[in-house]
Amino acid sequence: MAPSWFQILIVIVLLVLLFGRGKISDLMGDVAKGIKSFKKGMSEEETASEDSKTIEHQAGETVEPPKQTTSAKKAS
Repeated sequence: MAPSWFQILIVIVLLVLLFGRGKISDLMGDVAKGIKSFKKGMSEEETASEDSKTIEHQAGETVEPPKQTTSAKKAS
């Protein structure tokens, strides 16, 4: 059973009364900043992967990433 428009309106009014317009708008602004940051990071990652593929193609060879060592291997 889906909520009616009247029930949704009551919930919105209660949220505004409890948190105030300022906090809700600040929260929505923070959510928007997070989404923009996520999209920017995804586009930078795609650009970086395309650049690395171009470099590998131009060089004619594949370059292996450096191997990571753990502290457990260092202790042995």
